[in-house]
Amino acid sequence: MTTESATPAVRATVYGYPRQGQNRELKKAVEGYWKGRVTAEALRDTARALRADAWRQLTADGITEVPTGDFSYYDHVLDTSVMVGAVPARHRSAVTADPLDGYFAMARGTQDVAPLEMTKWFDTNYHYLVPELGPDTVFTADSTKQVTEFGEARALGHTARPVLVGPVTYLLLAKPAPGVADDFEPLTLLDRLLPVYARVLADLKAAGADWVQLDEPALVQDRTPAELNVAARTYRELGALTERPKLLVASYFDRLGEALPVLAKAPVEGLALDFTDRAAANLADLAAVGGLPGKRLVAGVVNGRNVWINDHQKSLATLGTLLGLADRVDVSASCSLLHVPLDAAVERDIDPQVRRWLAFARQKTAEIATLARGLAQGAGAITAELAANRADLASRATSPITRDPAVRARTGAITAADGRRAQPYADRAAAQRAHLALPLLPTTTIGSFPQTDELRVARADLRAGRIDTAGYEERIKGEIREVLSFQEKTGIDVLVHGEPERNDMVQYFAEQLTGYLATQHGWVQSYGTRCVRPPVLAGDISRPEPMTVRWTAYAQEQTTKPVKGMLTGPVTMLAWSFVRDDQPLGETARQVGLALRDEVNDLEAAGTSVIQVDEPALRETLPLRADGHADYLAWATESFRLTTSGVRPETQIHTHMCYAEFGDIVQAIDDLDADVISLEAARSHMQVATELAEHGYPREAGPGVWDIHSPRIPSAAEAAALLRKGLEAIPAERLWVNPDCGLKTRGWAETRASLEHLVEAAREVRAEVGGAA
Repeated sequence: MTTESATPAVRATVYGYPRQGQNRELKKAVEGYWKGRVTAEALRDTARALRADAWRQLTADGITEVPTGDFSYYDHVLDTSVMVGAVPARHRSAVTADPLDGYFAMARGTQDVAPLEMTKWFDTNYHYLVPELGPDTVFTADSTKQVTEFGEARALGHTARPVLVGPVTYLLLAKPAPGVADDFEPLTLLDRLLPVYARVLADLKAAGADWVQLDEPALVQDRTPAELNVAARTYRELGALTERPKLLVASYFDRLGEALPVLAKAPVEGLALDFTDRAAANLADLAAVGGLPGKRLVAGVVNGRNVWINDHQKSLATLGTLLGLADRVDVSASCSLLHVPLDAAVERDIDPQVRRWLAFARQKTAEIATLARGLAQGAGAITAELAANRADLASRATSPITRDPAVRARTGAITAADGRRAQPYADRAAAQRAHLALPLLPTTTIGSFPQTDELRVARADLRAGRIDTAGYEERIKGEIREVLSFQEKTGIDVLVHGEPERNDMVQYFAEQLTGYLATQHGWVQSYGTRCVRPPVLAGDISRPEPMTVRWTAYAQEQTTKPVKGMLTGPVTMLAWSFVRDDQPLGETARQVGLALRDEVNDLEAAGTSVIQVDEPALRETLPLRADGHADYLAWATESFRLTTSGVRPETQIHTHMCYAEFGDIVQAIDDLDADVISLEAARSHMQVATELAEHGYPREAGPGVWDIHSPRIPSAAEAAALLRKGLEAIPAERLWVNPDCGLKTRGWAETRASLEHLVEAAREVRAEVGGAA
């Protein structure tokens, strides 16, 4: 391994890298292991090869210090729980019998044992497994993964830096374990946890690690004085250890604010800070605390969360200022590159000029290396790169792709009335009950049904020319009829067509709207083996023609029961895309809202009486600091209402949200003015139903009674128990019965059984509360 003294004056580094491989090799290996087609050793071989290839790519692209420990089979927070021995009691026997199978049981559950709760990683679309802790939690150190992966990189000749989730963030992300009082504070376990981190650090030091990175993104959120005191004590104690590597404490996603002086004073050797636009205040704040004399600063000047090329001149100016504020300044992305696709160069279907505006992980590492060279040797050393960068930035700024005068005129003409339903909810509810004639505790699903192998084959056949469009559409019609038939036989009250024609809930719409670019290989991990291809929002948005009306109307022709129209809402269309950074998000959201409004109105005109506009990303996009909440929620809720406010009172508007912490946005949920909202609730044990009740939420709600992100099939008794818990907070006349989320990722066998149990539970509880069974 290269020694410290031999490293260049300015290092180029990253905090993490995409895990799945160029062709999602990890996803395929893990899912093959779950199905028994791939052995444990073959899975480990695939993982080792992917890690080695990532380090090789990073080094080839100019990164002089690579991260280790950021790789994960499923989730890095779950890996941290394993590292500190925080295995829930219900999973201990499985972990003891087979650590790998036990690990996946914690992530996904089994038929007999529920998984850990899953929620969003700060304001990203990445999901992590929530640690479960309690007064009886006993931590034990297991540094095997961290030491092994560091050793692999070292053996391959790389200068490497292990990356760990920091202890403060780990405890702040944790929740009380089932059966533990809700007011239990995981931070009270700090004294038990720090010796475990000390042991892991000592093991990494013994393995040859010179630096270890401890990620503390939770400190960029608003923190109480008590929490800041915990952070100060944590790094005072870790800094005082004698057997440890140098410590680099990293934050990202926003400014550190009041936590910056705490960490600046801590006896650690370095800080890694975000200096991109959303965290630009870190620069002035760092100067205000006197900088970091005698310490290393890793400057995150390249945006690790978006896909647009960097402004090199702007970054060099920031880096030049930082040179006077720290003993040494190194260059990095603002956060792990886990949140972007791997390589824009392979996107052959995107116009070459537009492709020059894009920077995925490989392009970002090259940008970092260029900036590091410019910082070390002066701007003259990168003259050609600076000129090319200026040309590409100018090309994008002046391109007609980015601006549509008609779209801008329409958004400029929006009035307050455009964002309000014409009738109050009470009047709409009466009209909808009369029109739909649904039973008490109506049952429905969230929208998608399993994407079968037959559907995937049909899409492949269409692309390859083995079938024509007419043949493909006949297969889609057959799938819709099968999905509707199953729902009718099962007794579901409000049906869906199953979305067999859709590839992804955002991509499907993006491909039909102007202003969006689709990628072929731009995969990003969402959770576990679930990868998505976020579209790229490059220009102004409009809807040239109807997107969903044909298939929704076809489904409605097959049944007398109501069939929901299914759309993805404007905030989620932004959150699960790579958005443009050249105008305010609220402006883009209004454009999308108006495009979707046209679709909603066309669905209603075609006879659709129930229309669901999904907004699962409303909470995840909430700014991390409270001072940004009001502005965000104002445009976010306005854009939803722009989408939905043009319909008649008897048309019932639904929305859906999942896998987030909803308590602090209940007022915003209310402000959406949807008639019905369905939410994830099974893993969190109906917590959201209580939060809605405490707020006095006046409309109808369906807190989910089936956790669809686990392969286990809930029994009717289990679903009924959750439903009864929901009834403690929401009256029966306003309570719906549904799964947590869409069923696209589930198989047909578990879908059939689970939905049959869900309907059985609804009938049982309906009879208990006086409705017809």
